Amino acid sequence: MSAPTRPLHPKALRIPCVLMRGGTSRGPFFLESDLPAEPGARDRVLLAAMGSPHLLQLDGLGGGNSLTSKVAIVSRSCRPDADVDYLFAQVAIDRAHVDLGPNCGNMLSAVGPFAIEAGLVPAAEGETVVRIHNRNTASLIEATVQTPGGLVDYDGATAIDGVAGTAAPVKLSFLEAVGSKTGALLPTGLAREEIDGIPVTLVDYAMPMLLVSAGDFGLAGDEMPTVLDADAMLLARLEGIRREAGRRMGLGDVAGRVIPKVGVLSPARRGGSLTSRYFTPDRCHRSHAVTGALCVAVASRIGGSVAAEMLSPGTDSLVAVEHPSGTIQIDLSLDAAGQVARASLVRTARRIFEGNVIVPASTILALAERAETGGEQTHDDHAPPSLQPADGRSGQLLPA
Repeated sequence: MSAPTRPLHPKALRIPCVLMRGGTSRGPFFLESDLPAEPGARDRVLLAAMGSPHLLQLDGLGGGNSLTSKVAIVSRSCRPDADVDYLFAQVAIDRAHVDLGPNCGNMLSAVGPFAIEAGLVPAAEGETVVRIHNRNTASLIEATVQTPGGLVDYDGATAIDGVAGTAAPVKLSFLEAVGSKTGALLPTGLAREEIDGIPVTLVDYAMPMLLVSAGDFGLAGDEMPTVLDADAMLLARLEGIRREAGRRMGLGDVAGRVIPKVGVLSPARRGGSLTSRYFTPDRCHRSHAVTGALCVAVASRIGGSVAAEMLSPGTDSLVAVEHPSGTIQIDLSLDAAGQVARASLVRTARRIFEGNVIVPASTILALAERAETGGEQTHDDHAPPSLQPADGRSGQLLPA
């Protein structure tokens, strides 16, 4: 953690941002150039902007839930095969911690529209394909955005479970999702192994995950999230297994970190392919993360895996993952060897408001002082390389 930095403005920082819904998540979107270049200073700004640490995040943009305590940082990409870089940050609610370890596929669905309207990518007539480099996982995703007349269109007839109403579709195609954090689809080389006497599958496609069978925990598998969240013994046992899974996957000590995630699987009930309860990891997701659904879908095609044994007979390349709010469909494209070449799905997004988030300078200084006196570190040890220097825009009020 760097030494505390003093803002140029004595009372507050005004930082341009756009609040967007992406899939079933929501959070502010920032241009990288509007945030401090130094990671510690940037993280303190994000914590203050979201109102963390506080369970309700009353003093910021966060909604007191992990699904609404997310941040997207976007910039032009230096990669020749990408248009923009996207860095996702999960801002903790109850502690001063910013985790850059995972990706968020739901927030990803709003990156394309944001990039076009921010002038980072020119809009084409009809549809615009935005090539996104996710810095958290060093992977490439193509987002197809509706742009009739060269303008982003948010209205449409596409509905996704977990979101009221309909909107324009955003198609996401994941091109480099194998081994997102571990470098391998099966980090241990095994489709099935045991931890604490429980059969598990440790898999990494778009998101490192620990997959288990609901029946092995005395669950039906279709319990609602509130029921699962209230089961302290279940959560404690899953966490113990998850920590060992993280060690085996080469992720080190994952205590206090959000990866690997946990998928508690069971057979489908509503005509889908299989049922998943996705843990984030300390609470059950009210619907399902996109990256988690991708991982579950791909795992279901691995012979001998926990997911494969739950798969409905006759499932083809379209895998429908049932979750508490409905179903999410993953379209798998297989190569000649039967391996997944790409995975696609459709999400929606909405631009909610735009303007400046006002960040009190005193809050940022307090967070910095906590770090300097031995408080909780705000920056995850497994973060990607530092952001590039900011370009001096008006929103850049903290010196690096």
